[in-house]
Amino acid sequence: MITITFPDGAQRELESAQTGGEIAASISKSLSKKAVAMKVNGILSDLSDPIEKDSQIEIVTRDDDAALELIRHDSAHVMAEAVQELFPGTQVTIGPVIENGFYYDFARDEPFHLDDLEKIEAKMHEIVKRDAPFTKELWSRDEAKEFFRARGEEYKVELVDLIPEGEDLKMYRQGEWIDLCRGPHMPSTGKVGGAFKLLKLAGAYWRGDSNNPMLQRIYGTAWASDKDLKGYLHMLEEAEKRDHRRLGREMDLYHFQEEGPGSVFWHPKGWTMFQELIAYMRRRQIEAGYVEVNTPDMLDKSLWETSGHWEKFGENMFTSITPDERTFALKPMNCPGHVQVFKNGLKSYRDLPIKIAEFGKVHRYEPSGALHGVMRVRSFTQDDAHVFCTEAQITEECVKINDNILSIYSDFGFDEVTIKFSDRPEKRVGEDDIWDKSEEALKAAVHAAGLDFELNPGEGAFYGPKLEYVLRDAIGRDWQCGTLQVDLNLPGRLGAIYIGADGEKYTPVMLHRAMFGSLERFTGILVENYAGHFPLWLAPLQMVVATITSDADDYARFVADAARAAGLRVEVDLRNEKINYKVREHSHAKVPAMFVCGNREAEEGTVSIRRLGSKNQTSAVLADAIAALVDEGTPPDLARKVKLAAE
Repeated sequence: MITITFPDGAQRELESAQTGGEIAASISKSLSKKAVAMKVNGILSDLSDPIEKDSQIEIVTRDDDAALELIRHDSAHVMAEAVQELFPGTQVTIGPVIENGFYYDFARDEPFHLDDLEKIEAKMHEIVKRDAPFTKELWSRDEAKEFFRARGEEYKVELVDLIPEGEDLKMYRQGEWIDLCRGPHMPSTGKVGGAFKLLKLAGAYWRGDSNNPMLQRIYGTAWASDKDLKGYLHMLEEAEKRDHRRLGREMDLYHFQEEGPGSVFWHPKGWTMFQELIAYMRRRQIEAGYVEVNTPDMLDKSLWETSGHWEKFGENMFTSITPDERTFALKPMNCPGHVQVFKNGLKSYRDLPIKIAEFGKVHRYEPSGALHGVMRVRSFTQDDAHVFCTEAQITEECVKINDNILSIYSDFGFDEVTIKFSDRPEKRVGEDDIWDKSEEALKAAVHAAGLDFELNPGEGAFYGPKLEYVLRDAIGRDWQCGTLQVDLNLPGRLGAIYIGADGEKYTPVMLHRAMFGSLERFTGILVENYAGHFPLWLAPLQMVVATITSDADDYARFVADAARAAGLRVEVDLRNEKINYKVREHSHAKVPAMFVCGNREAEEGTVSIRRLGSKNQTSAVLADAIAALVDEGTPPDLARKVKLAAE
């Protein structure tokens, strides 16, 4: 007898092996029609697989979240079949599922064109309508290689050789078409549905190696329903409108050029916003008990070897050999420098926790193909901090850091935050018992804060486990920003100690903490989240004073001076242009407010106010108009203090 256990705990005895499809049919006809796969002991499997021993079984329907990966996987296979039907002689290579979609790489002498995507998509719909069953076959290596070689599929022959010895070699048929694949698949091509779209073409080296041939990659997206597809395509349209690179040009914030790959050329307005972020974070850190330091950008190789960075992170570091043959590295992280500050002078347990912060410029090598505006750079500023504490203080300090991080994100309008727990990576320093202690300490802190988290296995830092804070923006995209790590390795490697209550020497715990993470990246996230329509306190240029006629120039200057004296960031537009032209231009540059001045305003001591995104114009006495903007432009942390003082 075979015992199968369902998710609700119910069990059923089978006299002999049954497939997932047979089990679904035995439960109900409706379930049998909806079923597309099953989970056997948590592993997604084909419905055609037999259950031959006691197992936990979950039938997966097309509406389940787990089915989305299958829809995308099968869409990639359908696309590959469509390409080979339309363009005979094309070789298919690999076609994995990726976030929000899939791609397939093809080898073809002629380049694909954007017009081809429409043809391929139409052929995919034909294949889906055929509703051909997916059937799995196990082949020998020699059979598979002979089959693909006869078809001229040399890339598939190479893939067969890459499959480890002893692992089943699976071939999946969908009608007459066949492909090498680990699976699983849904029962038939018809289950894919029609909610897919081919998005773009790109080049890609075979197996990601620039020494290999260049292939042609077709990206697509697939969803469970037309509604979900339309929602995603709308998000892509919004993302295009919000692209921080385009908005950065339009708003004159920054630019990039080839002579400084992965580095940002900040313009005055962009740098103003950048400094506002630093000023905000500096106030929050001082309030939380941090002291600010600054450590060298370049340090001797020996320190990086001792810390473990040279071995575990060396390939991402920029190095230089001086005329006296010393090797230095630009810092990729601030942590070793902060340990040196901690070590300068004897510390007692009474001094702990010690909280050291730095807006440190770090440098990390990123492949040129991975660089993306301010989102992915080689040189960036971290709002980095390290808390040196005792093991008994870990939970309390982690909870404080977590509360501070969530409060900061809320000030910027990010209230939907996911926390991911990343445990030990394969490439790491320290013994397993130290890692056990670090991971348990961080989990205890998460539980103490009353938080839920997702497990992100193997993605911790090389010196300790970490929490990753993932923000969801205005159009539903997720961005990983802040981190919190418990480190019981680095302080000991670098010789940090404190004197305990018993007079003995102890190694402190080091909590690594970043709130924004990369300030460059966080700036880009803000640009895209707000589509350039920043809250007034954050806007690099808060208002423009514009004239209707040159007769009002002196009054406009007076208005601008009064606004500057009140602390507002102001420009004056006295150009000999029509006011509607000026309004359009400053609206395009996303200036939050305009004070329009003509002869009447000058005589009455008023201003006409135009706000970004509004077609209405209001009028107010100058002092009242400035006071209203000052109130609105007060940073949220300072506004809370004003409110508390008033209460």
